[in-house]
Amino acid sequence: MAATSDQFGILVHTAPGPGVLHQLTGVIAAHHGDITSVEIVNPETTYFELRLPGDVERLAADLRALEIVREAHVVNTLQQIYGKRIIIMGGGAQVGQVAIGAISEADRHNIRGEHISVDTIPLVGEKPLAEAVRAVARLPRAKALVLAGSLMGGEIEQAVREVRAQGLLVVSLNMAGSVPDAADLVVTDPVQAGVMTVMAVAHTAKFAVERLTRRVF
Repeated sequence: MAATSDQFGILVHTAPGPGVLHQLTGVIAAHHGDITSVEIVNPETTYFELRLPGDVERLAADLRALEIVREAHVVNTLQQIYGKRIIIMGGGAQVGQVAIGAISEADRHNIRGEHISVDTIPLVGEKPLAEAVRAVARLPRAKALVLAGSLMGGEIEQAVREVRAQGLLVVSLNMAGSVPDAADLVVTDPVQAGVMTVMAVAHTAKFAVERLTRRVF
């Protein structure tokens, strides 16, 4: 693979034991690699995403030369495969209806070269939902959150304001409670909420939330 500054994925299989990550990152640092994401898949498998000013195959070869390494593969990044993530959470029935709209619209854009994936989690309760909302900001590639339910407020509203401040787009169904007041966009129909969320994050769509003259639909 030619010298490039693009982002790569490196999947490394190693012997288990202490100090493995230290040795792997030492080789990456020697190649001036900038690690943008790391995941310990299991005690014997580590996945890196990184930017590299040099040849990624030379890096992989040097990783394989380590005594602890059994194999190292250059792979496409999760961004290239799964793309932007939309997270839908809340009541099961509402989550399902939002997912219908989001998946259908994502399919239309993915056919045209976009990469958008949709994740769902039915949840109830103020504390579990607030914790889940805050956790979305820690999820790799998460671009938008849809809150689908009949009543949400309190700590959930505060969590919504926190993740919005970190750059996450938050769409809410038009429900009781204070969450709709904190969201970027409020949509009454759950299927349409899924569609509009995908349109908001897709580069193949001509739709921008910030250009809307109203935020409740």
